[in-house]
Amino acid sequence: MNTVASLTIAVIGLFFLAMGTYALVTPGALAAPFHLSAKTPESRSEIRAVYGGFGIAMAAVLGAAALDIGDIRTGAVTTIGLALIGMAGGRLISRLFDTAVRFYPIWFYFWIELAAGTALILCA
Repeated sequence: MNTVASLTIAVIGLFFLAMGTYALVTPGALAAPFHLSAKTPESRSEIRAVYGGFGIAMAAVLGAAALDIGDIRTGAVTTIGLALIGMAGGRLISRLFDTAVRFYPIWFYFWIELAAGTALILCA
């Protein structure tokens, strides 16, 4: 087992865990930088599900991958890495249709998604 790869996977997993926990506890705060509203139970539920529950599930999968439990490392990190790169790609496509935006939050998360996705692919 490659220690650097395991540590990289674990750190990215901790990022997902932090984001997921933050979304579950304070969905409005998570959505605010994107100018999204979390004023209704439905919108808070969606934020908690997509950013909270999903983020924590990804953290669990990456934790198992870091420990290589059940030989899932290659499939797990490849899948999550490609998903992150896909998210970054969606931000690029959005740039083709929308006006320019400040660096934070869009481009900040673009670079995080691209770097984390690439790092996971390299850890596969």
